[in-house]
Amino acid sequence: MTDQFRALKDAFGRYATGVAVASCLDTAGEPVAITINSFSSVSLEPALVLWCLEYRASNFPIFMGATSYAISVLRSDGQSISERFATHTSAPLTEDEVEHWETGSPILRARLAAFDCKVVARHKAGDHCILVGEVCRFDSFKGDPLLYFSSKYSKGLKS
Repeated sequence: MTDQFRALKDAFGRYATGVAVASCLDTAGEPVAITINSFSSVSLEPALVLWCLEYRASNFPIFMGATSYAISVLRSDGQSISERFATHTSAPLTEDEVEHWETGSPILRARLAAFDCKVVARHKAGDHCILVGEVCRFDSFKGDPLLYFSSKYSKGLKS
């Protein structure tokens, strides 16, 4: 079966991105996570960020029901974390892997930066939903980022 979007995906892949994990709590209070590369800052005042989630994602309903989420930007040694949460059947986060701030959303301990956010808007955009969050708290550390370019991981930048 050929992928009718392969050429477009290849063109999009020419833009290098950082790799992050978006996470929230489901209705039972269990952590849910997904690997993303669509994370972006939106505004400084108020502090807003966004990321995009495909409607077909297995955990789409969970993120749509959540009132908050966290973004954990991955370090260069985070490829296994990225791969873990890029599948539909990823092993769940454990309490020793995360910490919780104001919103309660799980934040990875192994991170380059983190953003704890309250959902302020959701926008339909083609086959994705754009989730806009107001940053309640954030942090960042020195280190090298995990990057994604042309469907491959890269550790090419130095901080």
